[in-house]
Amino acid sequence: MKRTTLILSFIFILTISLSMGALAQTDTVKIGLSAPLTGDYAEYGENFQYSVQIAADEINAEGGIRGKEVEIVVRDSQGNPAQAAAIAQEFVNNQDIVAEIGDFTSTACLAAAPIYESAGMVQLSPTSSHPDFAPSGEYMFGIVGTQAVEGPFNVKELALNYLGLDSSAVIYINNDWGVATMENFVASAERNGLEITGTESFMEGETDYSAILTNLERDNPDGIYIAAMYQEASQIVREIDRMDWDVELFGPSSVFSMEFLKLAGEAGEGFVTNTIFYWEEDRAAVQNYVEEFEKRAGRRPNLHAAVAYDSMNILADAIERGGFDRSDIRDALAETGEYMGVTGKIKFTDAGDVVRDYLILKVVDNDWKVIE
Repeated sequence: MKRTTLILSFIFILTISLSMGALAQTDTVKIGLSAPLTGDYAEYGENFQYSVQIAADEINAEGGIRGKEVEIVVRDSQGNPAQAAAIAQEFVNNQDIVAEIGDFTSTACLAAAPIYESAGMVQLSPTSSHPDFAPSGEYMFGIVGTQAVEGPFNVKELALNYLGLDSSAVIYINNDWGVATMENFVASAERNGLEITGTESFMEGETDYSAILTNLERDNPDGIYIAAMYQEASQIVREIDRMDWDVELFGPSSVFSMEFLKLAGEAGEGFVTNTIFYWEEDRAAVQNYVEEFEKRAGRRPNLHAAVAYDSMNILADAIERGGFDRSDIRDALAETGEYMGVTGKIKFTDAGDVVRDYLILKVVDNDWKVIE
């Protein structure tokens, strides 16, 4: 009799425990985050993780999404397209994950996109600027803007109006993003009367740029447009400095990084780029975010950090309106009106990307300064 009672008591306790576990699961909404947390692009990935978690913590402090606590499931893509695709497969197979934020590079995003699309899960990239990313599927969204708009801005506002160049060479990383960045810049240069004296590509992981820079120097351009991430860009400007080549340095917003300042040192002085976010903007939402990011990361957030913060918040807004079904989240995200984030106004085009307004940014005394 006692044995029967003990068995029944054990079954009862086990049933209650399992029920409580199931209840705990239903009280949580999981968002996947794919980002390069290690490797050459680690600062970008760290910025993603800090910012997405800050947003999630703030959302949870206000009661979560429809009463559910946000949980971020983080995976390290290392900036590798194959790894990003493997993470995508893991995320879509996990039915508790309702949407994904990431990846950082356009190449990684494009590699993962077919997996998210076929599974019907939102892939919201904070930073993919390849013009083909968002149009590649109904579930792809990007909020940083595209090279189809950034490229012409860099020609007209950076090269022609601010730097006053008549000619420019281009050096670019040979991947999906790098090719698109180069092509959009060159096409706009041809339309606007900026002479392109030469273009040279390099492979990811390359460390010796002397030969291709020597080739570009022969045609004596006024400037050199460096379409690269902070790791490669810092090495390139140091090589230009060693060559004692007097040329204006500028590039896309991918170079806007605290690590670029550290790695480039004096060779990066005067480098010009653009941004859609600056930490000195006096809006309360911006300053609150900057203060919290500095507290956690020990450095100021750049635009790549800020768009990750906005990504989590705009996704939470869509889930709040649409519910927790993956396809309903997609529809609610597409129907988002004009959303005001720390990076400014965000309104999706029919393709799922965003048209942005840019500021001019320059390295002055080893710091990033907005040029008024």
